[in-house]
Amino acid sequence: MALVYRGPASLPGCPEAVAGLLGASRWRFDIRYVGPDEDRPVSAETLAGAALYAQPGGGTLAKGYRHLRRHRSEIREYVRGGGRYLGFCLGGYLAGATPGFDLLPGDTDQYIASSDATVESEDNTVVEVDWRGRRRMLFFQDGPYFWVRPSAAATVVATYPNGTAAALVARFGQGCVGVVGPHPEATDDWFTDAGLTVDRLGADLGLDLVDAVMRP
Repeated sequence: MALVYRGPASLPGCPEAVAGLLGASRWRFDIRYVGPDEDRPVSAETLAGAALYAQPGGGTLAKGYRHLRRHRSEIREYVRGGGRYLGFCLGGYLAGATPGFDLLPGDTDQYIASSDATVESEDNTVVEVDWRGRRRMLFFQDGPYFWVRPSAAATVVATYPNGTAAALVARFGQGCVGVVGPHPEATDDWFTDAGLTVDRLGADLGLDLVDAVMRP
């Protein structure tokens, strides 16, 4: 079973895009939405039955964490005990520590505020990434970059043009965390609604991240 958060710490379309990506994976997930208005809440009991918990994109980090901070210890214990966390954009920010669930051997920050960033606006746009040696353009909306402590064990899956990490996978206790700043799960309508064009969607990259989390 894969749980996808849907609630006030997300935006319409973001949970559904993540669910679509998971549904296209090789893992034959039984996908269920969790949240305050869903059939299942975010709780230790719900998480205990899941192979993966996915936190989609949403609004600001401050607002998102305000809605989810009550679940911080439950999510940490779930992953520490062998669960898997997959975070997209805001979900990536929330994997950090300031504020967040503190699942990473480091933290997160705004890519647009980093040195030599190729994107400087919070508006919807595309960003170039190097994903395991493949140069691709992905949907982007003020996503994070990730940094890890020098001695930490983490695999950088993708980088932005300035060399900062755009996606990475790391262990947390007995579990695994996968995070990405851009949106490889973005569907055609995300681009058309924002007046953007892209030669190729990023679903194959998103599926690569899913595999990396499921088989660390």
